[in-house]
Amino acid sequence: MVTAESKVTLPDGVRLHVAEYGDPNSSLTVVLLHGWTCDTRLWRRQIADLPARMGAPLRIVAFDLRGHGRSTACPRTTTTLAQLADDLHAVIHERVPEGKVILAGHSMGGMAIMEYAHRHSVEFTHRVGGVALMCTTAEGTAHTTYGLAPGVARIVRALEITGAAVLARSGPWRLHRTVMPVLSPGIRWLGFGRIADPSAVRLTAGMIGNTRLTTIGGFRPWFEEQDRVDALVHMATLPTAVLVGGRDRLTPSNCADTIVRALPNAEHLVCPDAGHMLPLECPDEVTGAIARVCQRASGVPTLPPGDGPTDPRRRKRRKGRTLPAEAADAADAA
Repeated sequence: MVTAESKVTLPDGVRLHVAEYGDPNSSLTVVLLHGWTCDTRLWRRQIADLPARMGAPLRIVAFDLRGHGRSTACPRTTTTLAQLADDLHAVIHERVPEGKVILAGHSMGGMAIMEYAHRHSVEFTHRVGGVALMCTTAEGTAHTTYGLAPGVARIVRALEITGAAVLARSGPWRLHRTVMPVLSPGIRWLGFGRIADPSAVRLTAGMIGNTRLTTIGGFRPWFEEQDRVDALVHMATLPTAVLVGGRDRLTPSNCADTIVRALPNAEHLVCPDAGHMLPLECPDEVTGAIARVCQRASGVPTLPPGDGPTDPRRRKRRKGRTLPAEAADAADAA
């Protein structure tokens, strides 16, 4: 249940919609950053389940990135990863002025966290107690092939960038909303793995349909430019988790491998049959990973998951080792 909702007004006039959950007096706050064309609904299961997994007071802050969800429209010139880092700085400064912060980011949200570590390194060092990065990259689209042959992928990328340039100039409209049901098969193929819950596909289509055209097109070129492997040094001593879907066509395992090489003490979790929408596809695994980062940051042991369904084919890697799902769950309870 939402305990508070607010708007953080940024220097350029953009207002970010912020929702807060849990114990407002907790000394530990998890800040959730969704990915490109998504919104805070991406985290619905983590918001619902994380406090119970912690078994201790916890505060959660989730906000819609600029131009997404219930945040206001933004100029095309501000649809950059650097601006997202500054927006995160503003949210932390206004809504979480004290205590340790755990940052969890999916896709572009993870890229924003790396940019924040680069641009606000002193604040990052003093305020951030742990990081969870999922389905994201520190190298832009260097490893993105969409699951296609390299030559075909280059053509698709060129077409995508051309289309993004058109969308970036299309204003704060959502004209694509009406055609999202028709595009659902493509969203399912590109965003999900072997098995996809139809409700999760519908939610993803709804989030994309709720994102403004200029936002969709404006952010896309920056994925080509991103190179923030050097920023990972600021996370090297923190509790961290790096998650990826084994069938992720947008940020494949090579992206996670690069991050893990820079963070050798990070928990590395691979969900073999999942795709890019990991918080929706494997909610228990994502919640558990965030909870373990919180535990390592605070010293409070996490509780084992409830009786919800789990995938027996799930595997977790920690520091280069692969554990069966049963052993990983036992480690959660330890």
